[in-house]
Amino acid sequence: MKFKDSPVIELPIRNSVLSIEQDNGSMHVGTSVWPCSLVLVKFLERWLLTYASSSSSTPNPYTHLFNFSGKRAIELGTGCGPAGMGLFLLGLENIVLTDIAAVMPALKRNLKKNKPVLGKMLKTAQLYWNNVNQIKNLNPPFDFVIAADVVYIEETVGSLVNAMESLVSDNGVVLLGYQLRSPEAHQLFWELCERVFVIEKIPHEDLHEEYAFEEADVYVLRKKVLAVTTGKECILGLLLNGPLVLLLKKYWLQKCRA
Repeated sequence: MKFKDSPVIELPIRNSVLSIEQDNGSMHVGTSVWPCSLVLVKFLERWLLTYASSSSSTPNPYTHLFNFSGKRAIELGTGCGPAGMGLFLLGLENIVLTDIAAVMPALKRNLKKNKPVLGKMLKTAQLYWNNVNQIKNLNPPFDFVIAADVVYIEETVGSLVNAMESLVSDNGVVLLGYQLRSPEAHQLFWELCERVFVIEKIPHEDLHEEYAFEEADVYVLRKKVLAVTTGKECILGLLLNGPLVLLLKKYWLQKCRA
């Protein structure tokens, strides 16, 4: 794997090279480049090249992920920006990169540094996952929600899952680069995700061979949707979480008693 601990991380994407400055001495985790962001981008690049090649004989099980044209995307916990910038170069051009205020200077510095490669300054927004107004101001839903190495503090897990659920469209996907950082945060995160999302874990053999390591995983998450038919009526799009479950049960009981 080409990731290494150094002041500058270079990430080749297609025919370009991103140069990411990091500050490992900072008090904020977002000013360092974490391996999962590279693993996620290089996984997508590997299969996108297969998807784009009409002459490729390699079956591609991920073609459903690469319809980037006209799609909206947002990254949570962008940090220094390797995942978001990498996905922009792969064709996900309508993307907003978000993080907390303390990390924004590092992100904007790297966006400016890589502007000659990117061709423009990418859109950014300050976002605290528990801030409902900030989420609303981003004008969800998004077709893609990107997150890499964002699960490490138990106290933020609930807000993170709520933000992912609020931001992604019913037919959208969450692309997640993941590494276990805290057993407590890990357990809570997946318990909450299982209530809201259908979870697909990418096999390790499908990751980019030069950008993979044992502890890093890539997941694709999709919202759970119920379709319930009673008589001639059908409810589509009721999501499996909290109050909507109660609403669905109430509706079903009323129909059964009718």
